[in-house]
Amino acid sequence: MNTPVKVFTENLSVEPYASILCYPRATEAELESRLGELREHGVTTVEFSGEASAFNMPVLGKGFVGIVVAAHVGGERMALKIRRVDAVRAGLEHEAQMLAKANSVQVGPRLIGVSRNFLLMQLVDGYLLPHWLDAHKEKAIVCGVLGEVLEQCWRLDSIGLDHGELSKAPKHIIISKQQEPFLVDFETASVDRKPANVTSACQFFFTSYGAVAKSIADVLGEVNRAEVIAMLRCYKNERKRETFDDVVRACLG
Repeated sequence: MNTPVKVFTENLSVEPYASILCYPRATEAELESRLGELREHGVTTVEFSGEASAFNMPVLGKGFVGIVVAAHVGGERMALKIRRVDAVRAGLEHEAQMLAKANSVQVGPRLIGVSRNFLLMQLVDGYLLPHWLDAHKEKAIVCGVLGEVLEQCWRLDSIGLDHGELSKAPKHIIISKQQEPFLVDFETASVDRKPANVTSACQFFFTSYGAVAKSIADVLGEVNRAEVIAMLRCYKNERKRETFDDVVRACLG
């Protein structure tokens, strides 16, 4: 793991920090504007750490919309998403709105603050699902964590919020060191399409032929795919607690 580098906000105007703050390319005007935004959020220090990288600096994550780093605000360590200058999204407000809605049913990292170019959230100290599965082979623990993921998916379905990326769950589920799963990255979430969180997660975990499904099957055993698919079909036709419980039983026993 890379050694964390902590940089005071006033020192972020030098490279390579300036280019990360205005990824992929900094201009003086954009940099000054973004430094002002950070000060308004009360960010005193930005910490460069993690398994991803930007300009040879470690970061927590890097995607098409933003770079995620750790930030310190009032003595608390938080996750800071930085909007890329070349992002299709004009701002991070939509993601914040979707995360706030998810938070209303106790799903996702806690939303702390948002502005056009920055999103502050609870920092989940843990591991992405595939790495977590590599280190955990206890049936009861794996079953409990996956059951909680499905429960969170049910809660999102029940409020009409579709995460939108759970078919690519390896990057969107973090398991904390307390064995608590978090659904993260609500950038493409929507309340305007039919929610498919439970079905997407179940298909990814139990009926696909990918590496994660294989890891799960190695611990829990193979599911009856025909039964799982049948229960999911019933759930899609009639989304209620009873049909959801049938899906869980088919997947986890």
